[in-house]
Amino acid sequence: MARNAQINRKTTETEISLSLELDGAGNFEGSTGIGFLDHMLQLLAKHGRFNLKVNARGDLKVDDHHTVEDVGICLGTALREALGDKKGILRFGDSSVPMQESLANVAIDLGGRPALVYHSPLGHQKIGDFDAGLVQEFLEALSTHAAMNLHVNVPYGSNTHHVAEAIFKALAQALSKAVEVDERVRGVPSTKGIL
Repeated sequence: MARNAQINRKTTETEISLSLELDGAGNFEGSTGIGFLDHMLQLLAKHGRFNLKVNARGDLKVDDHHTVEDVGICLGTALREALGDKKGILRFGDSSVPMQESLANVAIDLGGRPALVYHSPLGHQKIGDFDAGLVQEFLEALSTHAAMNLHVNVPYGSNTHHVAEAIFKALAQALSKAVEVDERVRGVPSTKGIL
């Protein structure tokens, strides 16, 4: 069965079309109008081996916040829908990824409970024109709408671009592990019998 989803979201602030294929080849297409966000989504697709298409128009004349958050909402919703009943998946995933002087550790649980724990040196510095604080906003929206625990810990890193890249690459690797189907997993990976 294909594990994919198509999400369309339109508000007074943004209009987003997003499609996600979990068993993909790492392809990213589209544009959000925010170059740095596109770069992070491309990393997520490539290192998670997902196919991801995103086209977004937002009120960028105000700032990037609404677009970044709403793309996170759409991606989280797509992830939840593409997983269906979650039968056979590994459910948990973690990864540690270095990016030059930075290291990011990400652990996730697709167990149906949304939570973000975020420890990172990224404040509201700028990465080019991008507010680095929006990385946390994106992850909050993603974890809430995917209904997953998402723990992000960056023990060290001084270059904001490198820190953000390490986070997204580690997230991609952790997600790739968690969504993997393992023939040894019978039914839903929970003693409750439901996720």
